Amino acid sequence: MTGQNRIKVLVVDDSAIVRKVLTDALSSEPDIEVVGTAPDPFVARDKILSLKPDVLTLDIEMPRMDGLTFLKKVMHYQPMPVIVISSLGIASSRTAAQALEAGAIDVLAKPGGPQSVGELRLSLASKIRAAKIARLTRPKEIPPTSSPTTSSVPLNTSQPFPPSAVIAIGASTGGTDAIRRVLADLPKNCPGVVIAQHIPAVFSRSFANRLNELCAIQVREAHDGDKLEAGLALVAPGNFHMLLRRAPAGYRIEIKDGPLVCFQRPAVDVLFHSVAEAAGPHATAAILTGMGSDGVQGMLALKRAGARTIAQDEESCVVFGMPKEAIKLGAADRVLPLAAIPGALLAESRRSSR
Repeated sequence: MTGQNRIKVLVVDDSAIVRKVLTDALSSEPDIEVVGTAPDPFVARDKILSLKPDVLTLDIEMPRMDGLTFLKKVMHYQPMPVIVISSLGIASSRTAAQALEAGAIDVLAKPGGPQSVGELRLSLASKIRAAKIARLTRPKEIPPTSSPTTSSVPLNTSQPFPPSAVIAIGASTGGTDAIRRVLADLPKNCPGVVIAQHIPAVFSRSFANRLNELCAIQVREAHDGDKLEAGLALVAPGNFHMLLRRAPAGYRIEIKDGPLVCFQRPAVDVLFHSVAEAAGPHATAAILTGMGSDGVQGMLALKRAGARTIAQDEESCVVFGMPKEAIKLGAADRVLPLAAIPGALLAESRRSSR
């Protein structure tokens, strides 16, 4: 592949070791070129102007200017796809969640040893490819944490949902904001929601906690044995698969290790297949923005089990990958813009088998 066609990446990190690890991880990719590195945002600013990278990898904790502040400046003055590379500390994970709100395309765990370096090699290149084709949208203002997002769906609904109804959501690149926008429009009495978002370990908890601050419903990172209840959304923990199981009184969550599925853990396919088996016609599912085909076979299983299935449309996707594949396979009953999906999930859940 010629240099003109390769994806140009600028690596921004205050650690020389991490800069080298990231550069080495991409050196064997024929379609990606690290055009430069920078130890802090001030050097990065000049290199963005001179090198014109297609994608930026950005550390959160840096001297002179923190990565979150720099990200906001980049998205305001020179919008481009940004992948956050962050440490696994709780504080850093919270900041990474804020970075996703501020416009970052994706987040990756900073390598901390030989095993994590190997895992990084598997995921970094694919995330950069997804970032290159991502649709950039200017981030919307996030309401204060003391005031959950006002739902466009009435919170006090006179018509109850069937007690056996369940909502399943799967997403990847760009999905953190898409999920936030969907959950923000769900009322407190909505059916229980299970979510598989491609996200690293530790970050999933901060992501769920942040959603809980912003939404009217409860949002938590899932634990093995959790009971799924109305008005509760459970997010699959990073690096683990999540399954829905039928229980004597409703549904329970199973969290387990296991091989990557579609190169992912958690995998949307694993969740969707389990929802098809446990809930069948009582389920409504949505596949949102993301690269690849994870969730497509699971959504087809859901449709065959009598569930209602929805795919996000191309215009509102950050990356029209997973929904596109679901549509091509005939797994999606409806194709809707993101803004219409919360209402459709609720309407279809009311019509689910009782």
